[in-house]
Amino acid sequence: MTTVLLIRHGRTSANTAGVLVGRTSGVELDETGVQQVAELGTRLSGVPLQAVVTSPLRRCRQTAQAVLAAQSDGCALAVEQGFVECAYGEWTGRPLRELSKDKLWNTVQHQPSAVRFPGGESMSEMSGRAISSVRSWDARIAAEHGPHAVWAAVSHGDIIKAILADALGMHLDSFQRIVVDPASISIVRYTAARPYLITANSTTIDLAAFLSPPKKERRRRSKPPDDAAVGGGLGATEQLSN
Repeated sequence: MTTVLLIRHGRTSANTAGVLVGRTSGVELDETGVQQVAELGTRLSGVPLQAVVTSPLRRCRQTAQAVLAAQSDGCALAVEQGFVECAYGEWTGRPLRELSKDKLWNTVQHQPSAVRFPGGESMSEMSGRAISSVRSWDARIAAEHGPHAVWAAVSHGDIIKAILADALGMHLDSFQRIVVDPASISIVRYTAARPYLITANSTTIDLAAFLSPPKKERRRRSKPPDDAAVGGGLGATEQLSN
C-alpha cells in the first residue's frame, strides 16, 4: 500500500507565455514558481518521504530540491528518465496559440492515443513509459521501505495526467479531462488489488495530517486491506492511516 505523491514542477516563464518548451534545456522556475515550490516544501516538511524521484529537466530538479530542503531526515534523490516531459518534436518551442491552429491539435484534444508529434514521441509511448516508471519505482520502494512508505515523483503535466488516468482505469483518450496545475500534488496509493486515487491537483491540503504515519495498534479489519470500502467507509485519510 505504498503511496506516491505526483508533483508537477512550479511555474515557469514559458507557462505564462503560453509556449510549449517540452524538453528544452535550461528552462527554470520563475519568481512565482520559486515561491510555489518553497511553500510546497513547507507543506511536505511533516511528511517523512523515503525518496524523491525527478524528471531530469531543470524545472523539476529545482522543485525536487525544494522538497528535499524541507525534509528533516535525509531521503534519497534519484533522476528518472521515464518521468521526463513528452518529446514534442517539431512542436517544441512554439506558442500554444499557434499550435492550436494545427490540424493535429484537435486529435491531441480528443484522441491522444492516435497522436505522434512530428519528429517526436507518440502520446501512447509517453503514457506507457510514465506508467511503467511509476509502478517500477513504487514496487522498489515498497520492497525497501515497507507497504506504508511515502515517496514523491516530480514530473510534468502530461506525464502526471497519464499516470492518473491509469490509476483511474481511464483510456488515454480521456486523459485531457484531468487538470494538473503547477506545484500541485496528486496522491495515488498502489495496492495489490488496484491503485487508489486519494486526491488530485491539490495545492492546499494539509499533507502532514493527511499522510500521518500508520497507527501502531490497528483495529481489527473486517475486509482485506487492499479492498475498497463498500458505501465509502471512513474516507481516504482514515484509510491511509490504518
